[in-house]
Amino acid sequence: MQLQPYLNFDGCCEEALEFYRKSLGAEVKGLVRFKEAPDSSMVPPGAENKIMHANFRVGDDTVFASDGRCMANQNFHGFSLSLTVSSESDAERLFAALGDGGQVHMPLTKTFFSPRFGMVADRFGVPWMVIVEQK
Repeated sequence: MQLQPYLNFDGCCEEALEFYRKSLGAEVKGLVRFKEAPDSSMVPPGAENKIMHANFRVGDDTVFASDGRCMANQNFHGFSLSLTVSSESDAERLFAALGDGGQVHMPLTKTFFSPRFGMVADRFGVPWMVIVEQK
């Protein structure tokens, strides 16, 4: 069994995929645009070139993504994606990259459970936790 997060970017999925490629080293493994759908009734008006479904890899994990219904009301609440890294320098680099254009909720700092932990929402509003594994 696998569990993969599915993020709906409501019209800016392509921009998000490029952001994750640059900031996290994500690799897009598959991408289908709405215009490729066998049933044209599935295509929101004006969304032919938007992304119906994509999947990308971050490290060993797969994340699914879409432009959804392209209604410009994306809303990411009630969850966080957590990145566990092995070094403080990796944590600092990834936290800064994710925070570029985003909002820091808790600065990257030493905690009782990790040498570095922080929370940030990226420029798309996706909440992230970055944590260095405790040795």
